[in-house]
Amino acid sequence: MNLARFPRIRLGHLPTPLEPMENLSRHLAGEMTAPGGGPNLWVKRDDCTGLSTGGNKTRKLEYLMADAMAQGADTVITQGATQSNHARQTAAAAAKLNLACHILLEDRTGYTDPAYTQSANVMMDKLHGATVSRRPGGADMAAEMETLAGTLRAEGRRPYVIPGGGSNPTGALGYVGCALELVAQAAEMGLRIDHVVHATGSAGTQAGLVAGLVGLNSAIPVLGIGVRAPREKQEANVLALATRTADHLGLPAGTVRAEHVVANCDYVGQGYGIPTQGMVDAVKLVAEKEGLLLDPVYSGKGMAGLIDLVRRGHFKAGENVVFIHTGGAVGLFGYPDAFDLPADAAA
Repeated sequence: MNLARFPRIRLGHLPTPLEPMENLSRHLAGEMTAPGGGPNLWVKRDDCTGLSTGGNKTRKLEYLMADAMAQGADTVITQGATQSNHARQTAAAAAKLNLACHILLEDRTGYTDPAYTQSANVMMDKLHGATVSRRPGGADMAAEMETLAGTLRAEGRRPYVIPGGGSNPTGALGYVGCALELVAQAAEMGLRIDHVVHATGSAGTQAGLVAGLVGLNSAIPVLGIGVRAPREKQEANVLALATRTADHLGLPAGTVRAEHVVANCDYVGQGYGIPTQGMVDAVKLVAEKEGLLLDPVYSGKGMAGLIDLVRRGHFKAGENVVFIHTGGAVGLFGYPDAFDLPADAAA
């Protein structure tokens, strides 16, 4: 897999660290009733990619923005939920490359608290100079972006449309690169990776990881913890995009198969972006045990799934499980009431 043949603009601080989560591993092992303890947990710090507080979308944007520039674009358009990490990083990338940026935000939660609708990621979208407009929940966001693109073209602009999450074969190349990076890091450290786990939503991160790890013949399984769609739909979306990504890479037909794509969507709760007790507990536990901040929508629910699966004995004692931290901690400021934190201590 020769990624160098695809246009790329360097936007991230790469490679991101691969670190052990020793305190969390010990804590969960101490809860195990079966002999032998639990797995060894690791974290791939894609929250440290650097672009506007970092996150997984930066890897995708390196290829998407390169494609936009190659096509002579002067404007980018993208969409996401109100507290979209993808929107924030796209706005930052556009600012860095002197491109105009239009963001369409879909109301997927119905929340009206100003902390949610105006703070955190939304505030940063605007700080980066993006134009933000809103759409109701259930809107056809792809059609909405194309309508806006048509309006801009009529005004003489040259827009480039980026799908939600940056999830198409061009964007997924970023996580093919992450797969190569992860395998190289593990080899350097002498680490045998038994499982990769991450939050999966728009499918691009999981599709890229699957295409990359399968293309390398790594035998490392990827488990996506769903944050939005039911399992059947999520797995179908990931498989379709992973297959297209493999084709884009020029891998032999049939390289990616259905058995390579696994999603567990038991931790979504009431819906996308709506807090669950498991997410709240996971965010608090990881913050207290590892000094590591997760986000309420993606990595928090992904970690909630990982922790529950460890407690259920899904992973064998001594296995090395790598959690891909997709970033987004700035989103915590959009959910100030979700965590019921203690009052200040008396002086």
